[in-house]
This record gives sequence, C-alpha cells and structure tokens, in this order.
Amino acid sequence: MDIARALARIELLCSGDLPAEHGGPGCASRGPGYTVAELTTSGDFWERGPAEWERTEEQFDAYRDGLSERLTARWGAPHLVGLAGVFERSQSGEDIPEPWGTLSCHVPDLHLWRIPDRDRWMALGVSQWDRELPFQLLAVVTDVDPP
Repeated sequence: MDIARALARIELLCSGDLPAEHGGPGCASRGPGYTVAELTTSGDFWERGPAEWERTEEQFDAYRDGLSERLTARWGAPHLVGLAGVFERSQSGEDIPEPWGTLSCHVPDLHLWRIPDRDRWMALGVSQWDRELPFQLLAVVTDVDPP
C-alpha cells in the first residue's frame, strides 16, 4: 500500500461533498451522508492456507495503524470503536443507520476521528467478510453520528 496515495485519497474524501443518494463511482459504497472507500484490497484465500491468511491480517492491521499514526498527527488520537455491540443490536432488530449497520457486519473495529471544521466523522477499518474472501482497508467519511 502506498501511504501517500492513501492519505491523498482520504483528504479528497474528507474535503468533498457527501452523496445524497446511493451509488457512485470509485467507492465500496455510497449513500445519503456517507462514503466508504477501499484504500487497498488483498487477494482471496480460496487456495491459500491459514498462515497466509494470518500474515495478510497482520499486514492490513499494520497498514491501518500506519495511516492512523499520520492522521493522529493531523486530528489527534482516534477513538477506538468496536462494532460487535452494534452488530448484536442490528441482529436483535434495532435499525442501525448506515454506514454503521453494514460496517458492523464485516469490520470488527474502527479508528474514528471527528473532523470539526467539516462536521463529519472519518474512520479507518479492516474489512473481511469471510475467511476465503479478501481483506480490505476501508476509509469511511460520514456526517451520520456513530450509534
């Protein structure tokens, strides 16, 4: 992963307008008040063993932590937010606003900053839907408060 390119993409996401509707180019998902963008994606794990999966998980956590260090210099220390409770609440029938509801299905925790001059949230998280599927480092920008 190219840290400088990822930081530039995050800056662009933070400074741009948030969508009013679902969909749009170049992002994992977009919807009213949020954008979730893939910063980097691994290969899948259909033909690879558990050791490769563990190395990739560690690598993606290191990518997130490296970006988090640079963003901490800009915005201060992040809130470290676990999404397991949000996922449990959604499974119990609570209506969780997006992007938080979907993120809780595949991102265990987030590094979360409040961007005061833009009145929005920015988060970094490592996504992995299932053991065979790729890891993704995601950047989330939203004006929807976390649940």
